[in-house]
Amino acid sequence: MASQVLLELQPSNQSQPSPPNTTSCDNAQEAWDLLHRVLPTFIITVCFFGLLGNLLVLSIFLLPLRRRRRLNVAEIYLANLAASDLVFVLGLPFWAENVWNQFNWPFGGLLCRTVNGVIKANLFISIFLVVAISQDRYRALVYPMASWRWRRRRQAQATCVLIWVAGGLLSTPTFLLRSVKALPDLNISACILLFPHGAWHFARIVELNVLGFLLPLAAIIFFNYHILASLRGREETSRTRCGGPRGSKTTALILMLVAAFLVCWAPYHFFAFLEFLVRLQVLQGCFWEEFTDLGLQLANFFAFINSCLNPVIYVFMGRLFRTKVWEVYQRCTPKSLIPMSSSHQKEIFQMF
Repeated sequence: MASQVLLELQPSNQSQPSPPNTTSCDNAQEAWDLLHRVLPTFIITVCFFGLLGNLLVLSIFLLPLRRRRRLNVAEIYLANLAASDLVFVLGLPFWAENVWNQFNWPFGGLLCRTVNGVIKANLFISIFLVVAISQDRYRALVYPMASWRWRRRRQAQATCVLIWVAGGLLSTPTFLLRSVKALPDLNISACILLFPHGAWHFARIVELNVLGFLLPLAAIIFFNYHILASLRGREETSRTRCGGPRGSKTTALILMLVAAFLVCWAPYHFFAFLEFLVRLQVLQGCFWEEFTDLGLQLANFFAFINSCLNPVIYVFMGRLFRTKVWEVYQRCTPKSLIPMSSSHQKEIFQMF
């Protein structure tokens, strides 16, 4: 399977496609057949849970019942993250059908550019919003007295607008250069990215690995490391009064946040860099070509899972969202039917 027929998250696609080596690459055909049969089912599953989770988040944050009170800073970031992940997963059925058809794109040139461009844009938007959320928590927890100067609604809204604009700009080459091209050697018409010059490949790997992973990862680790250090300092000073259970739960949540980011995105960027080395012929041979192509397809799947995990880690596991759910429940339910006092429901929220 030639690498140029893979979808947008895969950074390859050569301007002049070359046929696979049919004498030395036959050993990988069984793996590709298995991938074509199994991977689309997993992608649709991710799409279903991603739609369900992110729609639930948006419905709670943006219900008309909440119009009396504007979203605060944390809610603005979380709502934008849910919106980005929702748009992201809307493109997954197209990707699943593309894999099922052995990368024969059946949806035409316009959807080829649009679907891949939207996926690419929201890939960056989602990652940048995760960084913004970590930075907002850093300011609120490490500098609580001074954070009120920076944690303003307008600043959060402006940050989100800049992130969406940045995601759109970074996806511009995809919107412009994606097209459906017949590949006679593979007997398909594939949605591929045709770069006008070889230097674009270098710029693309820098964009993906550096802007899309290494810098965000460094920022996430920096912010959350200082958050953990601040929490540990406070826990030591208040251990006799509070016992520290809340701090331990927050620590576990932060570690889960960083681990989820690494598990979801590190495999994809690792294989993307391998593919770049194959293109430069630093790594040569059919083994590396097939290993990279198959690895990128599986790594793409882990990247897609991130859109399902974001609602769980950043929203459902946080007290903020559970408090909003309780508020909506109180507004939608007659007071006579609410069985618990506010003190009781606070105890329930603090159990998690």
